[in-house]
Amino acid sequence: MKPNRMRTARAIAVAVAAGSLALTGCSDNSGKGNGKDNSTSQKDAAAQSKPVAYGDATASQGPAQEVPGAKSGGTINVYMQSDLSHMDPGQIYVSDAGQFSNLIHRGLTNFQEDDKGNLTVVGDIATDSGKASDGNKTWTYTLKDGIKDEDGNEITSADVRHTIERMYSKVIFDGPTYVQTWLSGADYRKALPDGPYKGKHLPDSVLETPDEKTVVFHFKQPQPDLPQALAMAGYSIVPEKQDTKEKYDKAPAALGPYKIAEYKSGKSMKLVKNDQWDPKTDPVRHQYVDGYNFSSTIDQASQTKRLIADQGEAKNAIQFTDSVDPAQMSTVITKPATKKRTIQGYQPYVWQLTFNLDRMKDKKVRDAITYAIPNQSMVQADGGRYGGEVAGGLLAPTLPGFDAKYDPFGKLKKPNGDLDKAKELLKEAGVKEGTKLSYAYANTPRGQAQMVIIKDALRKIGFNVQAKEIDRASFYEQVGKLKNPYDLYMTGWGQDWPSPGTVITPVYDGTQVQDGSSNYSHIDDPKVNELIQKALTQQPEEAAKTWEQAHHRIVEEINPAAPVYYSKQIQLFGSNIGGARYSTESSYIDINDLFVKQP
Repeated sequence: MKPNRMRTARAIAVAVAAGSLALTGCSDNSGKGNGKDNSTSQKDAAAQSKPVAYGDATASQGPAQEVPGAKSGGTINVYMQSDLSHMDPGQIYVSDAGQFSNLIHRGLTNFQEDDKGNLTVVGDIATDSGKASDGNKTWTYTLKDGIKDEDGNEITSADVRHTIERMYSKVIFDGPTYVQTWLSGADYRKALPDGPYKGKHLPDSVLETPDEKTVVFHFKQPQPDLPQALAMAGYSIVPEKQDTKEKYDKAPAALGPYKIAEYKSGKSMKLVKNDQWDPKTDPVRHQYVDGYNFSSTIDQASQTKRLIADQGEAKNAIQFTDSVDPAQMSTVITKPATKKRTIQGYQPYVWQLTFNLDRMKDKKVRDAITYAIPNQSMVQADGGRYGGEVAGGLLAPTLPGFDAKYDPFGKLKKPNGDLDKAKELLKEAGVKEGTKLSYAYANTPRGQAQMVIIKDALRKIGFNVQAKEIDRASFYEQVGKLKNPYDLYMTGWGQDWPSPGTVITPVYDGTQVQDGSSNYSHIDDPKVNELIQKALTQQPEEAAKTWEQAHHRIVEEINPAAPVYYSKQIQLFGSNIGGARYSTESSYIDINDLFVKQP
């Protein structure tokens, strides 16, 4: 999943467009020296790499376990720097919208998280996490009774079919593609070009709905991860009667505990209780508060300042997917009363400087830029040791089998780059001094800080860098276009569940090079593609070795993206917020358990 562009963008957004590239120091605000280092470590990250359990019918029953001390009533104020990337479930693949999804949407399955961060997939609108047969090639789901949308329409198997089939249409361009690809192959759109909108459907041999309560998925290959894929926000239910195609992205119908009462694009949103949501059907969510007031015009620095002061409406406020402002980090971590109002965790995201391989065709140039990047400066600009750690590869410490010593570009030894090596490679490549690069970046504090760092690093190795600003809300949409005009863009990616396949497949599989794909570099290497297909059919122990082989080839022999840093999270919340904790699943504050202490 792509991270939210604000704090870091499940995306920071930075992009570079070529001018004449024909070869087709920051201050430390991390609080060092201010006491004990309580930032999260790779040991904490390893604890998040545990396999996800699959829950049975009992585990899938509601209501969700009560939060100790929880009270009903009150309103939570939500601070955001800009609007949500999407609200249509089918378009959701960025973490801000994923966080929002748990408030209003529901899917066949969902992730249930215990107080130690362990995850179990349970049935959400389904009675369990799914019943597999035929060696995991067939999965059957039965719907719970009493699941309704906000207007009281009962959800049936036809709505589930509609939800899956609409993702084949061009209406959807920015969401996950796992299930569609597993059902119909990499060219899945050809199987149902118009989705369900002209009366056609996938054959029963692919997706079957024998009655109003039953949904059966038929795959050609075993798909043991289906329950986890269906738990993603992108596969939440869109009721057939409510679907307004493109307009649905601004006015979705709720199945979850809250619904949209008011929405002012780019400014604010008000959520109120959905009286059609039945807690007895939901094993994950609560409806403690009366509603949520979203403000999408409060920048990161202002959020942090208000929450440190903890006055007035800020006492009932949270940071949604933004984090503590790096410039105010010392104040937060050195004041015990303020630090008590933080949540911390190791995120699954790896920030990388992605190369558009359609334009950046010389590997020596890509390697040179990789060596030149001052990784540690990028970390410092995002909160220092509380914001991240220098990355050696493209797989995060939250994944099983993570190799902390893997560092082919020597970033652990030279975390602020190796300019001599970079210049040597550019000389060998014949790149002329003054070659122009247009660097596009997200209009956020982080994007601006990164722009300054990258621009300076590229200038030092001879590039003439011209900065260009891109609106953060449409960043991934812009760089997701095959014919985008950029050479480089800073992207982030995190696992969708604890498997390297949820990183390597969506981001580096050449069969997924298309508009809207997460393969932002357009890498299409036959050997990598072969290794991906091999790993997808292997047992976990064998697959782990194949994923490692694919990872090494991607980083060392192709280099479609320069690893920059592994991301961490630290967020503030007001003193009247109860139930606050870090969520392993969302990598932000756990939105499901919050309440107001004094409504």
